[in-house]
Amino acid sequence: MKISSLETTDIFRGAYFLCRGGELSGIRFRNNGKPIALFLITGKELDKLDRDYRSGQALVNPLQFRESLNHLRDILFEKLREGEGRMRNGDRKRKNRGYQTRR
Repeated sequence: MKISSLETTDIFRGAYFLCRGGELSGIRFRNNGKPIALFLITGKELDKLDRDYRSGQALVNPLQFRESLNHLRDILFEKLREGEGRMRNGDRKRKNRGYQTRR
């Protein structure tokens, strides 16, 4: 069986893939005015699982789904906090400093 990967911004879809044997390979952020998380999932038969999800045929254990969803949220918020820490420590320039006027 071929291992494939896909990216999704849908945290519920990502949790479904984790319930069905997928693995979270990473999270990255895209910024279109506000940060958008992209979950990179790898695993076997992701294309079939994706078709099942989109057609409404997806079935999962609800407790496992909740745990997968919480896992993705925990990792997402951890990454967001890391980003805020870099902003506070000066690793990145803040874009909107209009409130800082010299007098």
